[in-house]
Amino acid sequence: MSVTDDELGALRAAVERSQPEFFEDLRRLVAIDCGSYSKAGVDEVGSIVADRFRALGATVEFDRNDTLGDTVIGTFTGRSGPHALLVGHMDTVYPDATVARRPYTEQDGRAYGPGVADMKSGLLAGLHAVAAVQSVAGDLPFGRLVFIANPDEEIGSPASKPLISEHAKSSDFAFVLELARANGDIVSSRKGIADLTLVLSGRAAHAGVEPEKGRNAIVEAAHKALALAALNGRWPGVTVNVGVINGGTRPNVVPAEARLEVDLRAVTRAALEEAEAEVRHIAAWSTVPDVSCVVEQSAKVWPMEKSAGTGALVDAAVSLAGRLGFDLKDAATGGASDANTAAGLGVPTVDGLGPIGGADHSEDEYLELDSVVPRTTLLAALLLSAGRQPPPRA
Repeated sequence: MSVTDDELGALRAAVERSQPEFFEDLRRLVAIDCGSYSKAGVDEVGSIVADRFRALGATVEFDRNDTLGDTVIGTFTGRSGPHALLVGHMDTVYPDATVARRPYTEQDGRAYGPGVADMKSGLLAGLHAVAAVQSVAGDLPFGRLVFIANPDEEIGSPASKPLISEHAKSSDFAFVLELARANGDIVSSRKGIADLTLVLSGRAAHAGVEPEKGRNAIVEAAHKALALAALNGRWPGVTVNVGVINGGTRPNVVPAEARLEVDLRAVTRAALEEAEAEVRHIAAWSTVPDVSCVVEQSAKVWPMEKSAGTGALVDAAVSLAGRLGFDLKDAATGGASDANTAAGLGVPTVDGLGPIGGADHSEDEYLELDSVVPRTTLLAALLLSAGRQPPPRA
């Protein structure tokens, strides 16, 4: 048993003692407008997180950014043990002035406010779990623990992804602090995503006088949209969505240009590769003569697949939760997160390790108040367990 019953009880007691500080910090963080493009707000959150890192004994680095918030990296160095990675994001999806209109409130066992669940409470759970392990074990059971607080997850982590990748490559496992599902599930797999744009070029002509001289890019786009939609169901778990279509200039002009924006998702790397190859095949042929098409890729994240190492971490979490008095299950989800980045490199990764909440990205976003202590305790216990018995890496 990598975590004794006495240690489990001591971890919970440490988390319970820190509850007043947790909720004081949560109110403070939720009172900051920190949408992904609100650099000043994100950096204000980053300053608070950096202070907490230093108080816990970490060295702190900032990866500076001129337009987005700075990434904050806290590094804890232990005597020996595996290397671990914690990731939590500081940005929200909400515009400036949201806090003034919808401040932090508590009602009927729930807390409300912008980012209260996604993921300001997750960030704090990570900090308090590290503190609990330090207080009970005397030291962290790691040769190195890197905690990355990134500023841009809600827009795909364009600035922080290289840093997460760099540290994941040398880590034995990774924990991501997104909120648990509304039913309490943690996340063991996520779909991978390819964001593709098909750019079609035809030939303009007068639609009334000499339409035969034109090559209608919109008509060709319609053929391609139907062909892309037909890919749904060809591979298990693959979804292809033509989410945006535009083109043309005026109704009396045969359109020379059109664009299709496509969201492609898959549960395995192999399926994502096969489906993307088929999208490119559809782009290469033309129903309307002389209309050409090129494919532009704006983003890609590999799937978070449930590897043997991830399964071992899930089993440990389920066992620890049972000893803490609650049932726990793992789930797959179609959305991506920073967990995809680590898992895509073969690193055993578990997500959804923050407290329980729901309705994220909406005005009804909430945090279950009574989930904070058990879920933070679970995270602390899982850190201690994985530090002593690291999972196999793919």
